Amino acid sequence: MAPSEFFVVLQKGIAGGFAPPTPSAVYTLTASPENPTVVLAQSQTREDGSPYLSEAAAPKAVEKSSAQSKLDELYSILKELPTEQPIGSEDIYGLDTSIFFGSSDLEWRNGGPQGCGGGQSEVQASSQQKALFKRAVDIVESLAS
Repeated sequence: MAPSEFFVVLQKGIAGGFAPPTPSAVYTLTASPENPTVVLAQSQTREDGSPYLSEAAAPKAVEKSSAQSKLDELYSILKELPTEQPIGSEDIYGLDTSIFFGSSDLEWRNGGPQGCGGGQSEVQASSQQKALFKRAVDIVESLAS
């Protein structure tokens, strides 16, 4: 079961090289004890050709009761998935997307803070793990948009 307090940041556009990646979208979910019945969801996107993400709109409130099954699924998926080693070496899920999940009992991140800069990961995701990661991405997007 997902913890009552957590944050999730999903970033599309993590592949880099000599220059850091330019994200095309950032989705954020936050659950805190200050407002225990809702998850605050926010999204920013970047238009093609623009160097910047859009201004962040005010967060929308998603009722936790209606989102709880998706949050539980996301949490259980991430607890089981590997991350690349070394961190930021390779996009092992092949979606040019990272998820950072933080709570008191789970910190999970793929893609590294500066994206994936090239190299070979010692850990590779199986096709089943790639499908689970895709499902995790779908969950975050559905809640944030």
